[in-house]
Amino acid sequence: MGTANVILQDNVRDEWIDYNGHMNDAEYVRVFSWGVDAFMDIIGLDERFRDDKQYTMFTLESHVCYLDEMKRHEPFKVHVQVIDYDEKRVHVFYELYGKDGKRAATSEQMLMGMDQATGKPAPFPETIFAAVKKLAEAHTPDEKPKEVGRVIGIRKKK
Repeated sequence: MGTANVILQDNVRDEWIDYNGHMNDAEYVRVFSWGVDAFMDIIGLDERFRDDKQYTMFTLESHVCYLDEMKRHEPFKVHVQVIDYDEKRVHVFYELYGKDGKRAATSEQMLMGMDQATGKPAPFPETIFAAVKKLAEAHTPDEKPKEVGRVIGIRKKK
């Protein structure tokens, strides 16, 4: 059974609070972006590797669901699960948890490996692919979270 992997812990910063008195929506995206950075570090795609191999990862698509408010200085954790992957892409799912285990937001993302020298998509280097596979084996959910694959739209009443 796959479980979520905690990849980031921090606190809501003063400057992230908006006129509604809670964390601004853009800051949720910032936290999930930091989650991508942490994910890259975990699989070995750290700054040194990126510089040495001229290889990185781009976010192709992202879908954020805002589920609860995050308050000033509130501690948070970001969890990641691997939904799917292939030789150059990984479909990840992040969850942002606040105080007392409050599930505050999710972010479903499609990430792609990129050759920085050519500016084109490229398969993961062997060590990176092995790390993605290992992470997926440990952290792929048995059932997809309900937010995965959602489509935005207004449901019409019948």
